[in-house]
Amino acid sequence: MAVHGIHHVTAMCGDSQRNVDFYAGVLGLRMVKVTVNFDDPGTYHLYYGDATGSPGSAMTFFPWPDAYRGRHGTGQVGRTAFSVPVGALAYWRGRLAENGVEFTEATRFGEARLNFVDPDGLNLALVEAVDDRNAWDQSDVPLEAAIRGFHSTELWLEACEQTERLMDEQLGFRFLAEEGNVRRLASADGPGGFIELVCLPNQGRGRDGVGTVHHIAYRVPDDAAQVELLGSLRSSGQNVTPVQERKYFRSIYFREPGGVLFEVATDTPGFAVDEPVEHLGETLVLPEWLEEYRPQIVRRLPKITTPAGVTVP
Repeated sequence: MAVHGIHHVTAMCGDSQRNVDFYAGVLGLRMVKVTVNFDDPGTYHLYYGDATGSPGSAMTFFPWPDAYRGRHGTGQVGRTAFSVPVGALAYWRGRLAENGVEFTEATRFGEARLNFVDPDGLNLALVEAVDDRNAWDQSDVPLEAAIRGFHSTELWLEACEQTERLMDEQLGFRFLAEEGNVRRLASADGPGGFIELVCLPNQGRGRDGVGTVHHIAYRVPDDAAQVELLGSLRSSGQNVTPVQERKYFRSIYFREPGGVLFEVATDTPGFAVDEPVEHLGETLVLPEWLEEYRPQIVRRLPKITTPAGVTVP
């Protein structure tokens, strides 16, 4: 059972308001959900993406303001790249500069890109690509330049062979191209289906913390496909969790041979299961099993102002 590209990427940040201002403000993504980390309910889980937070667009964060800063290195998602239309980088050079975001320009596999970091030091990129996905059209970023979703992620690895074998044999990624120490794999046509294995034998091991990615999630269409893949992964010797209920999708987790935490998440039911689409991300929502603890949870969460001008919790 092959996966269908990237579902979401979850990272760790420090200040929650600063995170909102950068991803919904500077990058022009929609804030699609304000909830909590179901495994640590005193911590926000913030989601950004397109109009509905559709799979392949959702960048998510756990804000831990008192946590230590992470260290970039092997065993991590080292960089997350977003797709923008061909020709859009001219606009983004100006927008990033106006907001004090330093960037470098590069080309990889014939695609122009801007590499930069967010306020917590998380490695990001904007890559020009042919991409027919719809962007969020109610930010101040012009639609012709707006982010379409993920382009690719980089897995930073000490050695790539075992990871590539797993991704080929178990997840259905095929090798596309090689440039220097980067091997591009794809599970779907076009942006959102690319994973780049970056071989860094002398980099040193990364450390989780603020400014690093916690995990990357891949897409399967539904519960049946997830269960099928779960069985296949376990049969191949992977130590995979049971299915976890995440309300907006269901998930399984395991670590690939290089140490990166992988999740496989269902496309359904999506973020409109507990809020109307027109009002996504405007208030704090909790899963049913945490609702009785709302007063205690609210006391632990810092106040943030959403892009809609609403202060939560």
